[in-house]
Amino acid sequence: MEFYLTALLQGLCLSGVALGIFISMKIFNIPDITTDGSYTLGGIVTAIMLTHNQSLLVTLPAVIIAGALAGAATGLIHTKLKINALLAGILVMTALYSVNLTLAGRSNIPLIDTSSLFTVLTWVNDVNLNSLIMLLIVVVVLTLLISYLLKTDFGIAMRATGNSETMIRALGVNTDRMKIIGLALANALTALSGFLMTQFQGFADINMGIGIVIIGLGSVIIAETLINWFQITSVWLSLTLVLAGTVIFQMVLAVTLAMGVDANLLKLVTAVFVLLIVSLPRLALFNRHD
Repeated sequence: MEFYLTALLQGLCLSGVALGIFISMKIFNIPDITTDGSYTLGGIVTAIMLTHNQSLLVTLPAVIIAGALAGAATGLIHTKLKINALLAGILVMTALYSVNLTLAGRSNIPLIDTSSLFTVLTWVNDVNLNSLIMLLIVVVVLTLLISYLLKTDFGIAMRATGNSETMIRALGVNTDRMKIIGLALANALTALSGFLMTQFQGFADINMGIGIVIIGLGSVIIAETLINWFQITSVWLSLTLVLAGTVIFQMVLAVTLAMGVDANLLKLVTAVFVLLIVSLPRLALFNRHD
């Protein structure tokens, strides 16, 4: 049971990645590979600041700003230099590897005798349950904030930019600025996941972000499938399903390991699972036409 609780906690830690991918991929139609680098950046900044005895109130804004700067860099390269969004993300992700390694000064930073979000408040004596309560509070606050943002005039302009860039530009909206801000927001959320995961696992590693975009993408696709099946139009419910997709993804991996599948094959299982999720809506559409 504790094994699956850990998978649930990891899924909640990765909720920021899923929300970030949702914003970049589903709202702006931009495949943002910066995610791999900004997730690690969030973890590295967290580890550095906590090991230098900085408080969480100082560390959290620093992590969010660092992630936002990474996303803004991708946005600027894409919109101002007219570089393909996928290539812009790859370039920034590659650069972030050197940035992260330089900041860390080594490949791994353990958190030893440092306070964390999961120990700052004690709701119950059980460590895992206490972590679950803290993560649920963070995720609920995060979902409400993003849901509120997407319902404001600014959020509606963001969504319209992804749906019809030409139309929204004709209405006087600066679409380049919208994309830059959107990618900054998406990567700030991703860095927030790095902030949570580093404290949860007790260390930051230079390779912790490799393949994280696949997990976020899989979570969003699970949510999209459910949204299409149930024809959901509510913003906050859609965001909730994105978060549920993250947990489902982690649970599938946990079940896979519990079945005795070699851990070395976990990446292969992840790829096959994402392929199945991607294929599912198309197979459903194919059956409908039949």
